[in-house]
Amino acid sequence: MSIASQGAVRHHSVIIIGGGQAGLSISWYLKQAGVDHLVLEKHQVGHAWRNERWDTFCLVTPNWQCNLPGYPYRGNDPFGFMKKDEIVEYLDGFVASFQPPVREGVSVNKLWREDGLWRITASDGAYSADQVVVAVGGYHIPVVPRAAERLPADIVQIHSSQYLNPQSLPEGEVLVVGTGQSGCQIAEDLHLAGRRVHLGVGDAPRVARTYRGKDVVEWLDKMKYYDLPVDKHPLGTGVREKTNHYVTGRDGGRDIDLRKFALEGMQLYGKFESLEGEVAHFGGGVKGYLDEADAVSESIKDSIDRFIDANGIEAPNEARYVPVWQPPSDTARALDLRASGISAVVWCIGFRTDFSWINEPIFDGRGYPGHERGVTAAPGLYFLGLPWQYTWGSGRFSGIDRDARYLFDHISALRAGATSSTESTPSALSQAA
Repeated sequence: MSIASQGAVRHHSVIIIGGGQAGLSISWYLKQAGVDHLVLEKHQVGHAWRNERWDTFCLVTPNWQCNLPGYPYRGNDPFGFMKKDEIVEYLDGFVASFQPPVREGVSVNKLWREDGLWRITASDGAYSADQVVVAVGGYHIPVVPRAAERLPADIVQIHSSQYLNPQSLPEGEVLVVGTGQSGCQIAEDLHLAGRRVHLGVGDAPRVARTYRGKDVVEWLDKMKYYDLPVDKHPLGTGVREKTNHYVTGRDGGRDIDLRKFALEGMQLYGKFESLEGEVAHFGGGVKGYLDEADAVSESIKDSIDRFIDANGIEAPNEARYVPVWQPPSDTARALDLRASGISAVVWCIGFRTDFSWINEPIFDGRGYPGHERGVTAAPGLYFLGLPWQYTWGSGRFSGIDRDARYLFDHISALRAGATSSTESTPSALSQAA
């Protein structure tokens, strides 16, 4: 595609696509170094935090893990969990701390390489850049099954990214499908509000909030789990396909125990399979899903025990978890929505990536970009903020700084005419950060 017909072309040394914590983090390094760059943001900086989280949303990792470049958490509750509004305030404070060059309300429609430059067509015209950082994360298209098309029109259905609070749904019982972090926390939100919830359980693992006197996140940090690179993980890059462990930071942090919810009246089913008329059908295996989630949680405790013993750490002993409820052998596999008074369905089964707007042969058969720590085979094209891009923290406040520093070194090296840059020869700015 020729860009000549696109009108005036605005050129920058580096263009960053995406104004979330990832795009802002690499912008921080570029601005400190005086590198000409621009951040293009489709909506508003921090859009997902502002508009795609429910009212009671909070972090599931402690505040002390929030460590954006030059802007670590400085509040008075490091072991607490920031709520939605506090997260937005933290991000806004980061932006105010260095005033990044951001152009909001600009959608990027196409990115390709031509005549040695990266070319961009966007909603406000044409751009070119020597280098481009794609910082749009990996959660783009909400997943809703085709069966949803057959739901009766008077039953409200939304994706987890659209859920706000129990009051935003019509009166009646609610079906929540999916037990990743969003599904479990939304089910809990509705349950605590007194709504009768039907929950389609999946194979997501869980983790305890605390164990032997510390938050489990703190133990894992001491064990250097969050420094484990993806290529050293037992699952390798396959870990990128795994669902996150469910737990919550709500009310100071606690476990999410679906068995306890069941004791209190929540109805548990297996995985959602299909919809016939007004009847939803589920697979079996609720017991297996719950048992496996518990087993994962207990295995994490085993690893903590070994770490404590190996390092001679004094820590209180703690009794292990004992299941408080077992599903009956005849767990229902069908739910008559009308007869049960279901007024709403919340789909919590994740997102798909969509990089179709990038015209460069760097993607695998599933549309995932080929990269090494965010550096692609295409000169000057990088990704930042992908889940498990390098470590567990790559898509989070905790690990984005390390990934941004790494890409900054590559960008600087290419600008200086070098062909590669490694952590063994970091830039002066990277060393100082």
